[in-house]
Amino acid sequence: MTSNEWGRVDAEGNVYVTASEGERWVGQYPDGSPEEALKLFTDRFDQLAFEVEQLERRVHTAKATPEEATDAVKLVRTKVAEAHAVGDLASLAARLDALTPVIATQREARKAERAARAQEARTEKERIVTEAETLAQGTDWRNGANRLRDLLEQWKVLPRIDRAGDEALWKRFSTARTAYTRRRKAHFAEVNEKREGARAIKEQLVVEAEALADSTEWGPTAGRYRDLMQRWKAAGPAPKDVDDALWKRFRGAQDAFFGARDAANAAIDAEFAANADVKEQLLVEAEALLPVEDLGAAKAAFRDIADRWDAAGKVPRDRIRDLEGRMRKVEQAIKAVEDEQWRKSDPEKSARADDMITKLEAAIAEVEDDLAKARTSGDAKRVASLEENLESRKQFLEMARRASADFS
Repeated sequence: MTSNEWGRVDAEGNVYVTASEGERWVGQYPDGSPEEALKLFTDRFDQLAFEVEQLERRVHTAKATPEEATDAVKLVRTKVAEAHAVGDLASLAARLDALTPVIATQREARKAERAARAQEARTEKERIVTEAETLAQGTDWRNGANRLRDLLEQWKVLPRIDRAGDEALWKRFSTARTAYTRRRKAHFAEVNEKREGARAIKEQLVVEAEALADSTEWGPTAGRYRDLMQRWKAAGPAPKDVDDALWKRFRGAQDAFFGARDAANAAIDAEFAANADVKEQLLVEAEALLPVEDLGAAKAAFRDIADRWDAAGKVPRDRIRDLEGRMRKVEQAIKAVEDEQWRKSDPEKSARADDMITKLEAAIAEVEDDLAKARTSGDAKRVASLEENLESRKQFLEMARRASADFS
């Protein structure tokens, strides 16, 4: 008989293992020697011990889930309990038992980890839902739609939480998206309706603008174009491609009219340039009358210059203010000397001053009436001339009032 600490082989080749409950038959090896028989069954034990060692490594490194580890321990424990091997089977069973609390600890740790992840997912989903509900109440139709798509992608990568909680949050999220989408569609439907209305209005405005493009009634037509522009702005936007095309036609008609008007005015200004040269020479004569030494001679000379001034005709528009202003200063200076002499010599100065005020006020009222008519007709040139005339008369009126005040 051959034996070791954990088993023996009898003469007939029967192999027994020594266990805590006593000796147990594990097999027979009649074709070899007892030593060979014992080695065969101790090798089987070594293989089983290696399997236990591998399982320990998997459990301690947490390469298997607690569930997988539990199943593996159960399987190997059955192998150890029923093993046809010779060795310290009790130690293998003890080692397997020692894995149970390790697996329990890992199970609790995983449970806590899952709970933490679930809470993180819940918090993140609640944030997504809250933001979606805020967007659903807003009017950011472009960025809002993009943001809701981003939130949906964020939702997809998050783990599920408890079924009831997940379904409740998803319902809120889905409801917010649906509400936003419906409001967005309604908004753009309304916008499209308004743009179609704007298209019809602008098409009519373009027809009107193009009909005016060849007009030579510069003042009234310029006023018509200003009115058309106000109506264009009030119409709002049409569909973009249509709006751009209509604006190009509208602007083209405007440019054609105002280009023709500017060319006509330029031709007129060129024609009047010689008149401006004549008035420049007359101004030299007029300004030479100052300071006034002989009032009678100065008045006579100024009347002659004024007659030639009127006969000289119109000047370019950009020269009117300067030339008229210089002429008016000479006239005012002579008038000031005359008024001063009148104030000092005329016994009825106050009455005459009052009479002058009355006449000037009547003249101003007449000019103001003419000015209003010129503005209504859109005659820009006449408006400019009357405005200058009115300003001159108002200055004379102010001088007359001051003179009257001196006598009161």
